[in-house]
Amino acid sequence: MIPGIRLLPLGLGRGYATTQRPASRLKPTISLDHFLQRSRALSLYRTIWRGTRRISDPRTRAESRKYARDEFERHRHVQDISHIRYLLSTGKTEWESMERYIGGM
Repeated sequence: MIPGIRLLPLGLGRGYATTQRPASRLKPTISLDHFLQRSRALSLYRTIWRGTRRISDPRTRAESRKYARDEFERHRHVQDISHIRYLLSTGKTEWESMERYIGGM
């Protein structure tokens, strides 16, 4: 036996090429269009969150933020691009009308 070299029992060495690899922890990749819509959704959410700072009543502010978060969470798993676009345009319209109301306070 050569000094410094240890022999491992069978089965404890390197795996075979046919050994199944562990599942990846990465999520599946999304299309470019999904990526763009996701960034628009995040942008709208941030706009709403920043805009609610102007609501003076803390209870109303918290309620508005909770409503916005619940709506985004409710539609989190929508995959259809046209439906995502519809939701974003509807959300933007709703926020603009709410913004006019906040501005009048």
